[in-house]
Amino acid sequence: MRARLAIAVSGQRCEMREIVLKNKPPEMLAVSPKATVPVLVLPGGEVIEQSLDIMLWTLRQHDPNHWLTPQLGTRDEMHALIEVNDGAFKRALDRYKYPHRYPQEHTDELQQFAKAHRASAALWLMDLQARLSRHDCLFGATASLADMAILPFVRQYACTDIGWFGQQPWPDLQRWLADWLGSDLF
Repeated sequence: MRARLAIAVSGQRCEMREIVLKNKPPEMLAVSPKATVPVLVLPGGEVIEQSLDIMLWTLRQHDPNHWLTPQLGTRDEMHALIEVNDGAFKRALDRYKYPHRYPQEHTDELQQFAKAHRASAALWLMDLQARLSRHDCLFGATASLADMAILPFVRQYACTDIGWFGQQPWPDLQRWLADWLGSDLF
């Protein structure tokens, strides 16, 4: 999602190919032994295999909404926030959303394992709530790379148990998510 958001806003032209991960085409495997999505193959043959790297590449080509330049804070602070998202939060999200994929990590019941990781991830979402209580977006009044890089993962978290998510004391985070999910860009 985040790679597609950056491609869309930058106006970069590319051919999108939907991939069924259970049936990966040989053409994909030939350019990306990692065999995960997204994969961007540039005209010169260079391959970019990480969604954040695709975002950065496409926005460096054309950044009409200035996502690479946060209104408040620095690029380093923005990248640090994304790093937490892509690290600790994503780790907890995966274990919350897919607890059955991690049998080696728990001896207790799957639901308890999932709820423990939901709670761990929720601590970070409280930090996002605090940021969003001061501004419409994570680094000011306008969207930045951080908003678009983090949004798809907050969406995954929310959709895992939308009822529970809606009951949390995160009105600004919930508004931020709803606004983006209802946007033309999304």
